Order: sequence, then structure tokens, then C-alpha cells
Amino acid sequence: MTVESVFPRLEPLLPQVRKPVQYVGGELHAQVKAWDSAAVRWALMYPDAYEVGLPNQGVQILYEVLNEQPDVLAERTYSVWPDLEALMREHGIPQFTVDAHRPVGDFDIFGVSFATELGYTNLLTALDLADIPITAAERADGDPVVIAGGHAAFNPEPVAEFIDGAVVGDGEQAALAVTDLVRTWKAEGRPGGRDGLLLALATSGVVYVPRFYDVAYLPDGRIQRVVPNQSGVPWRVTKHTVMDLDEWPYPKQPLVPLAETVHERYSVEIFRGCTRGCRFCQAGMITRPVRERSITTVGEMVQRGIAATGFEEVGLLSLSSADHSEIHEIAKGLADRYDGEQVSLSLPSTRVDAFNITLANELSRNGRRTGLTFAPEGGSERMRKVINKMVTEDDLIQTVATAYGNGWRQVKLYFMCGLPTETDEDVLAIAGMARRVIATGREAAGRKDIRCTISIGGFVPKPHTPFQWAAQLDHETVDRRLRALKGAVTHDREFGRSIGVRYHDGRPSIIEGLLSRGDRRVAPVIRRVWEQGQRFDGWSEYFSYERWEAACRDVFEAQPVSLDWYTTRERQQNEVLPWDHLDSGLDKEWLWEDWQEAIAASVDGGGEVEDCRWTPCYDCGVCPSMGTEIQVGPTGRPLLPLTPL
Repeated sequence: MTVESVFPRLEPLLPQVRKPVQYVGGELHAQVKAWDSAAVRWALMYPDAYEVGLPNQGVQILYEVLNEQPDVLAERTYSVWPDLEALMREHGIPQFTVDAHRPVGDFDIFGVSFATELGYTNLLTALDLADIPITAAERADGDPVVIAGGHAAFNPEPVAEFIDGAVVGDGEQAALAVTDLVRTWKAEGRPGGRDGLLLALATSGVVYVPRFYDVAYLPDGRIQRVVPNQSGVPWRVTKHTVMDLDEWPYPKQPLVPLAETVHERYSVEIFRGCTRGCRFCQAGMITRPVRERSITTVGEMVQRGIAATGFEEVGLLSLSSADHSEIHEIAKGLADRYDGEQVSLSLPSTRVDAFNITLANELSRNGRRTGLTFAPEGGSERMRKVINKMVTEDDLIQTVATAYGNGWRQVKLYFMCGLPTETDEDVLAIAGMARRVIATGREAAGRKDIRCTISIGGFVPKPHTPFQWAAQLDHETVDRRLRALKGAVTHDREFGRSIGVRYHDGRPSIIEGLLSRGDRRVAPVIRRVWEQGQRFDGWSEYFSYERWEAACRDVFEAQPVSLDWYTTRERQQNEVLPWDHLDSGLDKEWLWEDWQEAIAASVDGGGEVEDCRWTPCYDCGVCPSMGTEIQVGPTGRPLLPLTPL
């Protein structure tokens, strides 16, 4: 049957809300397929506002991959701001897609990509607006299958009550596999109903389905065991890994937004994975091994993307883009190709030891010379050894001297506060480093109009990292240290006015810690705060720590767990962690040993782990357990067999 658009009812309401253009759709390269032409229909969601969600690379890739299938339809939906939410409830308008404004509740699959756990309350809003039962157990055969993905899906237990399944790892091949299973189930007459489909998804190993796993707890609150409760369901669900990125050159036709978004550029993922071994970095751990896109494919993607969109900036993305084995050839080739065309290149935060002025000049050759961003992460050399960020302060000073001496006027430095074994002195060392940066910059540039901005985030221990056992620092101590740091900077008459300090208070990090390392007992807390009006927890103007704290106190009152139990408690080696049945490929014993190395490094300064791209394997476990291998160049091929424009 044909599903009607809700736009005729939505349009009269849009003049009453802020930024109404974000809800109208019609972007360049948006796709609207006939409903009846599709055997399988996906609604894809990034659970945040349009301006944040539209540029998301993962959703854009899946949107194209799925719509390339002739009998598959994929549309997008984003979180609506509270002003429109209220009007939708008043006028009975359901959660809708921006492509054809179809009700999300009419699709076969509702796929939600979580880059951060702070989007969980937005999921509940979308489910409720879509008239999809909040809890998976209440859903009927006609309701969409709700599947979570993204980095947060490596521990989906806090939202296990609300989702039907989770895809762990890379999504391209997994989304097609899910589509095949749903297509077959529908073609065969929907055997077993909804439970039959979920069991097929679970036994295939493609999707983790929480309802088919039982969790038992010890009297002290720890998990005793997690076991399958259905025959054929795997004991551990293995992550998906796309091994040849050249076979998946997406997005080919990127969406061009109508409303302003946080990133307006054509982004190319030049490689996936990272083996630098930073102990705090979940993204680097769960995306192993490193898989480079070839220089030729990168060039072809940029050429096609610029022609298709008209964007004037190309983002070369990865967790550590300057580590691509042919990054200099890529940067020079693209700068030559678009010489005089005002097409600029950008990298995300650059490692100090991967930066050189030749690369920086190529990146800025055809565009404006923006500031450079480096991420020392820890303020003292001791802390950087603890987190395995093998960069000395002298390395940083030498790098910024080169940058300032070659015309750059602004450097941004990113740090974390609350790292394991951290002291007040480690945080105050950030001020000393910033002063050295300004002094060095003034000397190198021969002028005083230079800036250094230090940006600081609260550290959250994440699953599948060596720090997954660590106690999170309480927010009171984080805030005290950050206030002391700001005071040390602003009270410096010689350098203070040249140094900017940006940070958020430590309370959102505590809630992120609860949601990232929590288990199924956290779900009632999420529902409680959502019912009390909590939305958009990643936005400071909407976040309420008091509401979360009160919900934890009420929900956990008769239980051996608490907000502190989930956050500021250190875990023991033999403890069953909520995500142990989800296999990222990393050997748990290796992670524990690296955690012990970090503790030792805080005392004796040792315990550093090299990057296994260029050194012998150090047995993290990913390649042998996943049947994968590191894929790096150089290829020795040219960027493009084309002459400059």
C-alpha cells in the first residue's frame, strides 16, 4: 500500500518553529523512491538535530548503499527540536522522514546510528512520536525492527530494553545482510512473525539481539554471567569489518544541505582504524585493523564529490589522517589538481609527530590558512606516557615553532581532564605548555599577534579499551582542576591574553560514563529522565545533571548499584563487564595487561606500546581472531591520471 506524506499537515506548523528549513527535505542528491517499488524499507536516524546529523558520514554512506539496491528504499530522519515536538504532539503528526515525509512507524527497519551515548533520550522521543512502543517487548509484528549502530553499539546494554538489535562494527555489508534477511522473511510469508525475524537476525550473527541473552547478577551488583537463551544464538557476537575500502567508495553523491550544518564540506575517509595504541581511545581500539584507501580511489572520490556538490572544502578524514602512508602525495596531488580553484583541504586534529610544514603548506595552498589543531591529550609528560601518547613537550614546541615561523597565527591544543592517575599538577602543566607555545611562537614569527587556544574535555573510560576498568574522576574534582587551570592562565599578565581556555563542566561526562559502561539496569533511569522532559543531552542548554542524578537515586534505591557505582568505581580483573559478549576482536587479557602497563607508567615512565603498522605485532588479538590484516601502502600510484584544471 502507498504511505501518505505528512507534509500537508506539517507545513502550516513550520512558521511557528525555529529553523523550519531543516524539516522540509529536498536537498541535492536526496532520494525519494516509490513506496510500492521496495521490498525492504529503512528509516535511518542520527539522533540529533539536522545540523549535526546531516553531515554524519555513517548515515550518508548507508543511505547510498541501501538506495543503490533496486528493491530497497532508505530515507532519513533526525531529532526534532522541542518546539516542533510540542506542535507534533498537539496536532497528531508522527516522527517523519525528511525525504518524503513518511511516518517512521510504517518502515520495516528503523536504524539509529549512535556516535555518542548522550543521544539515548532522543531515541525515546523518536520512538514515542512514531507511535512505536518504547520497549522492544511490547512491539507487534507491524512495528519496525529497531536496530542500533555506531560506536555506542559496542555496549548497547543500557538501551537493550528499547532496541530490537544492534550491529557491531562497520555497517556497509551488515546493512545489506540485514536487508537480505528481512527480504527473505517477508517473501516467505513472515514465518514466526516478529520473533521469527529477530531469531533469524540473531542466529545469522549479523545482529546482536538482546532478548535472546539472559543476564544474571551477583548480590554485590556485579554481573555473574550473560548467556544465550535460544538454540543457535552465538555466545559472542563478532564485529563486522570491511576489509577493502576501495570497494566501498561512499558517499558518491553526498547530500548538500539546505540549512546550515556543523560541517559543510565533502569528506573522504582516507583510512579506517588506528593502531597508535592510545589507551583512552575507544574509536582507535574498536576499528582495528588499519585499512587504507588507495591514493587512486581517494583522488577519484574527491573529483566526483566536488563535481557533484560544489563544496569548496575537502576533509581528509580518519582517526589520524596524517598517518596515511601516502598523505603527502594525496595532499600535493589534490592541491595541484585544484590549483587556482579555491578548493581547500583539511585534516582533523593532527598528531604532533606526523606534522610537517610541507604537508601543511599543501593543505592550505588553494584555500585560507586556518589554525592548526594538535592533541597532546595530557598536560604533563608523565600523563602522556600513561595514556600512550608518545609525544614530548619539546616535540610540540618544535612543531609549533615551525608553524608560527611559516605564517600560521593560531594553534589549538586539545587535552583531557580526569585521566587515570592524574594529579592537580598534571592539569596545571597545561598552562605552562601554553605559555611555552606563545613564547616560542612570538620568537619564531617575530610578532605578538598570535594565539593559542586550549580546549579541554572530561575523560570518560570507554568499553573495549585498556581504561575500561578505570575509576572515572568525580565531577567536583574535574571542575576544581579546570577552574585552577583557567586561573593560572588568565592571571598571567605576559601571556594570558594570548591564550584562550575552553571547557565544559564535568557533570555531562559523568552521565556519559553511566551510559557508556552501564548495563540493562540503567534503562529505567533513561526512561525516567525522558518522561520528565530530558532531550538533547549533548547540548549544554538542555542537559540537566540534577534530573539524571535524581533518577539514579530513585531507580537504584533498593539495588546494590548507584550512579557512583557505575562511574567512579574501579573494576576488578575478573569482573564480567556488560559488553564482554560483544567481540571487538581485542583480547581481554591484552587489554588488562596494557591497563597494568599504564599504571606502571605513572610511576616509572615505562610501558609504551609502539604502532604495529610499522613494528612487529604486539598481540592485541584483532587480526588472528577476526581473520583480518593491516592494509597500508605505499602503492606508488599517482593520485589521478588527469591534468590540473
